Amino acid sequence: SIHGRTRAQMYKGVADWHPIAAVKNNPRMHIPVFGNGDLNTPELAKSMRDDFGLDGAMIGRASIGNPWFFNQIKHFLKTGNYLAMPSLEERVKVVKEHLDFSIRWKGDRVGIVEMRRHYANYFKGIPDFKKYRTKMVTSDLSNEVFAVFDEVGEKFKDFVSA
Repeated sequence: SIHGRTRAQMYKGVADWHPIAAVKNNPRMHIPVFGNGDLNTPELAKSMRDDFGLDGAMIGRASIGNPWFFNQIKHFLKTGNYLAMPSLEERVKVVKEHLDFSIRWKGDRVGIVEMRRHYANYFKGIPDFKKYRTKMVTSDLSNEVFAVFDEVGEKFKDFVSA
């Protein structure tokens, strides 16, 4: 796997996939080469494969709070069509499982804090969501966060993703 940004760039700037393609397309290269950096749409995954000749992709930030992104890419590559976002009910179910796993793995404090970066993407597109997100990211008690998930599920039960 090769990243298209330099160490000095960190998370800033645009990833350049051309050097990755140069490595992959070197006639002496006989192993799979995966690209990384700025892959945040199914179209970019297709471009990485078709235009740059890479064997696969490493996906990072685009999957934060969006574990469905991998299936969306696979579906797009296979059909050329977009996969619908999951229902709010599915999102609530999965974020609950994610928080539960995080707490079991890292303990209450770290598990809760490390999950905070995921909430906005799990609930992306929901109107007037800010007050609920604020509750989620300011609570240090898992039962309070789970209660907010339930509140969101009930309040926005008729929400349909675009």
